[in-house]
Amino acid sequence: MKEFKMFINPADRRSRISPEIYGHFSEHLGRCIYGGIYVGEDSDIPNVRGIRSDIVEAFREIRVPVLRWPGGCFADEYHWKDGIGPKKDRKKLVNTNWGGVTEDNSFGTHEFLDLCEQVGCEPYIAGNLGSGTVEELSQWVEYMTFDGVSPMADLRRENGRDKPWRVKYLGVGNENWGCGGNMCPQFYANEYKRYQSFCHNFSGNELFKVACGPSGGDYNWTETLMNSLKPQHVQAISLHYYTIPHDWEHKGSAVHFTEEDYYETLAKTLPIDEVITRHCEIMNRQDPEKQIALFVDEWGCWYDVEEGTNPGFLYQQNTMRDAIVAALYLNIFNMHSDRVRMANIAQVVNVLQAVILTDGEKLVKTPTFHVFDLFKEHQGAELIYSHLENVMMEESALPMLSYSTSEKDGRILTTVANCSLKEEAKLLLSVADRPVKAASARILTGEVHAHNDFDHAEDVVIRTLPVELAEGRICVTLPPCSVAEIMTD
Repeated sequence: MKEFKMFINPADRRSRISPEIYGHFSEHLGRCIYGGIYVGEDSDIPNVRGIRSDIVEAFREIRVPVLRWPGGCFADEYHWKDGIGPKKDRKKLVNTNWGGVTEDNSFGTHEFLDLCEQVGCEPYIAGNLGSGTVEELSQWVEYMTFDGVSPMADLRRENGRDKPWRVKYLGVGNENWGCGGNMCPQFYANEYKRYQSFCHNFSGNELFKVACGPSGGDYNWTETLMNSLKPQHVQAISLHYYTIPHDWEHKGSAVHFTEEDYYETLAKTLPIDEVITRHCEIMNRQDPEKQIALFVDEWGCWYDVEEGTNPGFLYQQNTMRDAIVAALYLNIFNMHSDRVRMANIAQVVNVLQAVILTDGEKLVKTPTFHVFDLFKEHQGAELIYSHLENVMMEESALPMLSYSTSEKDGRILTTVANCSLKEEAKLLLSVADRPVKAASARILTGEVHAHNDFDHAEDVVIRTLPVELAEGRICVTLPPCSVAEIMTD
């Protein structure tokens, strides 16, 4: 067993952890929307206006703060007017990006914003810059947010919604360096300025406009955007980063993997810290006051699809390996919360590193879901200084523990992951200038391949972690392959 001494100084406050760092991503991809979130009003599965009630309940349980929609690559082929009005009259579309399936557009603007209202989260609309027009995006904003008399507001009222919605986050394009148009950064920057100019603030609704940022370590893209765009044009740029254990052609199985595969997965995740740091250094030169945020609005593990499923649906299982990876990402985002103010895991239901899996009326909460539950008290808290002397694992040249600490309403939350598959970690936690008088802890742990499925939905669940208090400090023992929440009063 390795022993670690952690020191926390609540007086050393770093930055506010935006709740939106714990955001999610829902794309018209596979069974994320249809069969996942939306089943239709006539379904035997309990629903409210076609939206699954158990999905809404689960989203509320982990306090989903923001949901991005309709894509992804799908966004830059999505024409919003096809998804409004009577469902029987809506145009069908072929999802050319994901499986070539035909969708009936029964889930559109009204349904998505209804979902957000039921959950109590902010909508994040990804607008079509790739194949859409300036007029189309401008009219969508007007349709959703204008409270006066106009063609788009009147059309919304004809479709059953009198009052406008509050829509804060607007992405202007998605992955425009790739599936969103194969653009060079300067061309995109020019297009972005043109499109955003016609997306107006109506009826007290203030748009938070997001420009398509880089893929991974494309620092030239960020440099070009920051040289071309000013805070009056843009409030955030996005970053996409996926953990792929091997390579795009052979990503590996989500469930059947070796110990070596596990550590390679962690090794492919941890560089997000340096990637964010380097993008932030570029942004700091042009925007030292940090008016422009960085949104990591797609992140997560990407494996080969489960055997027997549509390759275009990107359906994969979710194990304790994914729980450890999620903890690494979220702790890193917390540590960069001065500039990172939103992150959206890909994706929320039935796709990639999903927090929820569904099969008909059945619903399963994955290990990743439970990590979001353990971390949810970080939302809106202040990142505070914490430090421990980390060690490299004997089985790999990677740090054994990942952690971050925040304070809210006088309570201190430390989230920590023990990444080792072999060694326990004894953690001794002390707080500056105050003896710890009360503490509690919860933990998610299991064999690294452990997962929940439709026959065994609760094999991996959160349990109480015993806490010892001695000499004014906390002592907990973290088993191998575990993620813990330690709450100090």
